[in-house]
This record gives sequence, structure tokens and C-alpha cells, in this order.
Amino acid sequence: QVQLVESGGGLVQAGGSLRLSCAATGSISNINVMGWYRRAPGKQRELVATVTSGGSTNYADSVKGRFTISRDNTKNMVYLQMNSLKPEDTAVYVCKVGVGISSYWGQGTQVTVSS
Repeated sequence: QVQLVESGGGLVQAGGSLRLSCAATGSISNINVMGWYRRAPGKQRELVATVTSGGSTNYADSVKGRFTISRDNTKNMVYLQMNSLKPEDTAVYVCKVGVGISSYWGQGTQVTVSS
């Protein structure tokens, strides 16, 4: 079993920055893709960014140039640096990790951007 714990969310003014972290613990032998998704009120969950074990990244168009995803394979952690935040970035940000053929989700961390 794999457990994911996110941290780093909070309240920030528009234009500000936050850094999210996600720690994966448990029966981890082969983490492949790690990523961040978000759920905004009244909207469906959407992909924010992913990073493969080899370091290839993918971003939603809405965050390109503002957000940066990274991972530390030695610590089984994934990060999301969020700059130039906008009110429309307000959401619960959830970490997802692929281990073998399984996927695991965290509980999420709230990010609120005030105008």
C-alpha cells in the first residue's frame, strides 16, 4: 500500500507563489509517473502537471510558464512550484502517483488565491 501526503497549500494573493509537496511512503518499489491534479468548486478534476521517472514533464495549458513540477526520486517526493498565481487557480490540489500498474491519490491540499 502507498500513502501520499500533500503539504504547502494555503491562502495567497494574486501574483503570489506557493510550493506544494507530496511525500509517498509505503510499499514503493517502482514509481513511474508522479503528478498534480486539481478540483475547483463546481468543476471537474483536471490535470495540472506530470513528471515521469525520467524527468519528462507535461503541463496544462493554463499553467504553462507559471508552474513547475519536479521530483526527488531519492525521497519519493514530487513538488509543484506555483508562481504568478491567479484567482482561477483556487482549488484542492491532489497528488497522484503511479506505482507499477496501480495509481494512488492523496487527500489534497487547499490553495486559495485572493484577488
